[in-house]
Amino acid sequence: MNYFNTIFNWNELNSNAQKKILSRPIHLENKIIKKKVKEIIKNVQLLGDQSVRDYTNIFDKHLLNTFQLSQQHISSALKKINSILKQAISVAKKNIKLFHEAQIIPEIDIETQSGIRCQQIFLPLNSIGIYIPNGIAPLLSTVLMLGIPAKIAGCKKVILCSPPPISNEIIYSAHICGINQIFQIGGAQAIAAMAFGTDSVPKVDKIFGPGNSYVTEAKLQVSSMLNGPEIDMLAGPSELLIIADQTSNPDFIAADLLSQAEHGVSSQVILLTSCITLAKNVVLSINKQLKNFSRSSEIYISLKNSAIILTKNLLESISICNTYAPEHLIIHTKNPRSLLRNISNASSIFLGPWSPESAGDYASGTNHVLPTYGKSISKSALGLSDFQKRILVQELTSQGFLNLSNTLTTLSKVERLEAHDNAVKIRVNFLKDKYER
Repeated sequence: MNYFNTIFNWNELNSNAQKKILSRPIHLENKIIKKKVKEIIKNVQLLGDQSVRDYTNIFDKHLLNTFQLSQQHISSALKKINSILKQAISVAKKNIKLFHEAQIIPEIDIETQSGIRCQQIFLPLNSIGIYIPNGIAPLLSTVLMLGIPAKIAGCKKVILCSPPPISNEIIYSAHICGINQIFQIGGAQAIAAMAFGTDSVPKVDKIFGPGNSYVTEAKLQVSSMLNGPEIDMLAGPSELLIIADQTSNPDFIAADLLSQAEHGVSSQVILLTSCITLAKNVVLSINKQLKNFSRSSEIYISLKNSAIILTKNLLESISICNTYAPEHLIIHTKNPRSLLRNISNASSIFLGPWSPESAGDYASGTNHVLPTYGKSISKSALGLSDFQKRILVQELTSQGFLNLSNTLTTLSKVERLEAHDNAVKIRVNFLKDKYER
């Protein structure tokens, strides 16, 4: 059985067909989810822990007296992690830590002109909340991707919420990131609890982490409410685009396409190549490899959103890529780095045959929390700066102020802001009186 056999010749398609191929799977606004999430948020705001407890019982089938994991629970979970996994997590942590420490930006402290000192300083966010899904598998890698930069940034309070029962792997990953406030709460109720606080769950300033449609909708709603928290981003379904040539390995490409297709039925993968032989071999390899997966039927659904596209040459492939603006981009060509300067829109780029997207998902060091749905045109991958705030400082001496005063009065008059002009004139007159005495 052939699961996938979708090859398009780009230059044989009209503009509407080209646009359709590059369209992401449509996500219709679900009014039922929107209404339900609004109700959950309102109830958590009004009833706090009791509402969170009720929703946890309804949605997760767990009736909990307390939400926060005890130190005894955490200690017990830590002992259940085997040495092989501990070593793998240690390697991932080291690489992620090194890469994000390199993102520390030096503070700016300069004189823009004599007597005028301007600074740019960075302070950590005071409190953040991390949400980690706990469905098909424990997303311990996301704990590392969020917990490590939070620690480097110096965030004073970091809490983590995940649906019960929280896996030992998530608890261990949180512990090695220095996160010891862990709450067994999932879904929209977890987002609401972190957004506005309850007797048990502290209110946070910013919420990070992926989730299902209820979690995503909850993040959207709380971030738009008065006194609501900031959020990292509204990440959509996973996506991967590969640019390849005749030198590429079809089995590697097929494996990479499948690795992203398995993220969910709304995932999308695209291959761009000018080599028809490679395209056909990739199709054969996809169908061969797919037989080995237990979730092949789910992957097949996401492959329906996907395509292999034949282009004239690498330049056309790059142009299409920049239009699509993928979450993940693999350049699997003879000289991949030479194409890098031509890429303007992509969230995370992987160069060469030995750089699978899996490396970035887990342990190469880069962050895997990325803009999707074409947002890489203007947005960036999650980084250290997302856990900080930038503050500007200026300090003028009396002489520096006098030297700038004419400029200030001229500009304030043009903008017809009399009080601004007055704030300058009062100081100028004070200094003139002082010097004339």
